[in-house]
Amino acid sequence: MIIAEFVIYPLDKGISLSPYVAEVSDIIDESGINYLLTPMGTILEGEWEDIIPVVEKCYRALEKKSDRISLSLKMDIKKGKKGLIDYKIKTVKEKAKRNIKSV
Repeated sequence: MIIAEFVIYPLDKGISLSPYVAEVSDIIDESGINYLLTPMGTILEGEWEDIIPVVEKCYRALEKKSDRISLSLKMDIKKGKKGLIDYKIKTVKEKAKRNIKSV
């Protein structure tokens, strides 16, 4: 199972990028992959063959509208684990023995 932090946005469309984030979020949502939108990106959870096609589809959608795109993808690959988005947050809260603010 992979948990991936994914950020993609056009660099040539001014300072308001929310329409592009919304478009990419629609693509991610339609994919059926488990995800969590955060203020600085999106967390994806799935297998390699689930995540990479979603990232590529998001890129292909933005490349039609932009001449310059920033894309960042960071992955944590852990065999045999599911539910990593919730698990990682829960584990840290338990070890801290307090409620830590999270998305």
